[in-house]
Order: sequence, then C-alpha cells, then structure tokens
Amino acid sequence: MKTAKFMTTLLAGALLAFPSLAVELKIGLQDDADVLDPAQSRTFVGRIVYTAMCDKLVDVTPDLKIVPQLATEWNWSADGKALTMKLREGVKFHDETPFNAEAVVATIERNLTLPESRRKSELTSVEKVEATGEYEVKFTLKSPDVTLLAQLSDRAGMIVSPKAAKELGASFGDHPVCAGPFKFVERVQQDRIVLEKFQDYWNKDNVFVDKIIYLPIPDTTVRLANLRSGDLDMIERLAATDAETVKGDPNLTYADAVGTGYMAIYANVGNGPRADNPFGKDKRLRQAFSLAIDRDAANQVVFEGTAVAGNQPFPPNSPWFDKDIPIPARDVDKAKALMKEAGFDRFPLEIQVSNSPIVMQMMQVIQAMVAEAGFDVTLKTTEFATLLSEQTAGNYQFSRSDWSGRVDPDGNLHQFVTCKGGINDTKYCSPEVDKLLNEARQSTDNAVRKQKYDAAAVILNEDLPIIYIGHQSWIWALNKSVTGFVPSPDGMIRLVGVKKSS
Repeated sequence: MKTAKFMTTLLAGALLAFPSLAVELKIGLQDDADVLDPAQSRTFVGRIVYTAMCDKLVDVTPDLKIVPQLATEWNWSADGKALTMKLREGVKFHDETPFNAEAVVATIERNLTLPESRRKSELTSVEKVEATGEYEVKFTLKSPDVTLLAQLSDRAGMIVSPKAAKELGASFGDHPVCAGPFKFVERVQQDRIVLEKFQDYWNKDNVFVDKIIYLPIPDTTVRLANLRSGDLDMIERLAATDAETVKGDPNLTYADAVGTGYMAIYANVGNGPRADNPFGKDKRLRQAFSLAIDRDAANQVVFEGTAVAGNQPFPPNSPWFDKDIPIPARDVDKAKALMKEAGFDRFPLEIQVSNSPIVMQMMQVIQAMVAEAGFDVTLKTTEFATLLSEQTAGNYQFSRSDWSGRVDPDGNLHQFVTCKGGINDTKYCSPEVDKLLNEARQSTDNAVRKQKYDAAAVILNEDLPIIYIGHQSWIWALNKSVTGFVPSPDGMIRLVGVKKSS
C-alpha cells in the first residue's frame, strides 16, 4: 500500500512538473531552403520557414489583403512619396532585445546596403527611412511607389534583431534572430530545420505548437508516404496526381489554393559567357521554342487539371493578365519556320532542371514536344538551391524554375526583367521595359498601371527572356490531427492558430 501511495505521489509530482507533452509538428518541404537570412535568400521554402520565424511589418490574408503585423497602422502622404507606420509595442526579438522604430530602420538600411542583399531592387524607391518616434517610422521615397507596402509584406519587411545582424553580418543566416512566433534552434543542410515556440511572442496565446521540424523531401511520393505513415504531420506541394488519394484517406485532410505565381523557363540572354550562343542572342529561337509547346496538354498531363496554362507572369484569371496576348496555340510549322529563318534545322539545347519529380515530368513532356520542331534538349538535373545559385552565376543556357507569386503584380515582374533587377538571372535589359515598369510603380491608379504592364508585355512577349508555361495551385495534405490551417494563394504555411491533437 505504501509503495502504491508513493508511486501515486511521484506521478502527481511529475504531472505538475510537466503539465503537458510538447506538441511537435513535422512538415515535409519539397526543397531545402537556401541561406536563412531574409536579406539574402530567394527560395520559396525559405519563405515558408520565415512565416513561422520572422514577422513582417504587414501580412497578407487569404483574399490577398494587406493587414497589420509588426506595424499596426499606416498612411501615405498626399503626394505618395512618404509612408508613415505606427509599430506594435511590447514586441521582443528572439534574443530578448526590444523591437522598436530603430530596429526597423536598421533592418531596412541593412537590406539596402548589405553587399549580399537581394532586397535592394524591392526597396529601390526608398530614399531614406527614419524613426519619427519610438514606435513610428517614416519611409521617404525618391518617387511614388505604390508597391512598397506589398514588398514590406514579404522578405523586405521582415525585421531582424539589430544586435544579431551587427554581430553576424553576412553570416546572419547561420543563426537568424527575428520576432516571429518560433525561434531558430538548429539547421542541418538537406536534412532539417528546427524551430521552437518563442515564449515571449506578442501573440503567444494563439500559438499551440511547441516545436517545428521542417524536412526537405524532394520526392513527392516519399513525402506522401511519410505523411501516411505518421512520420510527417503535413506536406506542401502535394502532387496533383495524389490529390484523389489524399481526399479518399480518412486519416488525412486535403487543402488547396490557386497560386499567384508561375512556372517558367529562363533563357540566359546576357549573364556571362554562356549567354554567347544563338539561343541567347536570337529571339527567333526562343519564339520557336515557345510555339512548340502545347501548354494546355502539358499541364493536363502533369497536373491533372489542377494547373492552368499561361504565357505571362499573371494567371489568365488575374485582372493584370493582358487578354490581347492570348496563350499561344502550339504551332510546330511556324516554330520550324522561325528556326530555319534563324539558320537552323535542329538546335542542341541544355535545360537546367531541379530534381523534383513533378518538374522533371513536366520538362520531359516539353522535351518531347519541342523535339518535333527541331530542338534536341538535354535535361541537366540538380538540387533546387544549386539550380538557383547556377542561375545567379550565369552558369546555364536555359533554366526551369518556379516563382511563388506576390500580392502586387510588380512582385512577379520588376525584379526579374529590369536591367538591375535583384533576381534578373537572365540579365535581360530593355530601357523601354524599365521605363514602363518604373512608371507602373509610381501610379496609384490601377487603370494606368494596367496600361504600363500591357505595354511591357508586348515587348517581353517578343523578346522572351522568360518563357512562361503555366500556373499551379498550391496543394497541402495534413494529418487529421492537425487543425486550424488556412490555405492561402501565396503558398505560405501560417502556424498561428494551428493545433495538433494527440
């Protein structure tokens, strides 16, 4: 009896010491993230990790409205050249240093001046940013830029600890310190990224998960198998071919949202020595390649109706889509004629492709299609972060990559095709396109902006530095024990409000 009583007392003490088991969420990602520094990174999965780790000045709702996050309210000056923001009080960074106006100024200035920063083109309109109070900042612009608010809803608006940024410099990604619901614990490249709940998060009462483990698993079949076995709790970018399997599994939940981004192939037209070839120099070959693709058929085969064909940075259902440039029907004869005009009957072409099975399947379909027009395509497979690195370095001829999309049309276009764009890996440069896209940034009238984008589309459709092939839906699958997840067109996984039952 005494032994039983002692054991009961011991158990009660243990329960008091550990009131509940830690809730751990394992999320399968299609790729591994690149450097975990909002100033330097460019991968989509990196943005997924940041959504849990790094709060922004503003966020985006599932219906693509901009709402408060670290900034609680904002207003534009009458001339559109100044944006003033009031900031949330009582916020701490993960290193327990305070969030305030000075921290915002330090982050924005870091984004603008760090040699490795990829945010410079997103903030190119900013002349200066200053603290006009302990919890108020003012952005003064060189010229009106209606897109700035949208830029601040993404990596450019993720505020980092000034202390950590100063100490770590360009190595900040080795131990990122932000002000989000989860803080960085560890990272093993190509294996895992681990975060844990930040106990001093300003909205901690709505955070119900204690630990997150992100696991890069490029093979969609393996990701789903891990989810079904219970080794994962959630996966992103479920293969369209597996949608019906998930819907029919009583242990799983299916979720999707039509994306704001695009699938495309980037032609090296001016990025180093590898641009010095007929495909990079002669737009007729690029036009021929585009005409040799049956976009509807390719998307139907690979995505089983969950993706739509496209030929612009905006999907056909977007108000920014130029209906005067419809998606081209496949025309092999015209493609052959363009190739002959350029001096070729057949043309060898190497296309860099990520090691995702879905991406590979799409490119194998396209490889077969363009062969009929005379393109002898070799697919060079590589890991996605490496692919992006090679694009930046200009070590490619043609490269297949996705863009996850942005809430403002500028985010799908400006940084990719302007002469000094931060992600202009093709090194395409047209002064007229620059002029049109810069003017589109300055107007608050959407009708005027639409005219500018349409005019730029005519030039880009002729030059084809980027060949768009379609627009995917984001598809997630979750264990039934995970609730509270809200799918969003930006493809992000927001974990505030998400719960996991035992």
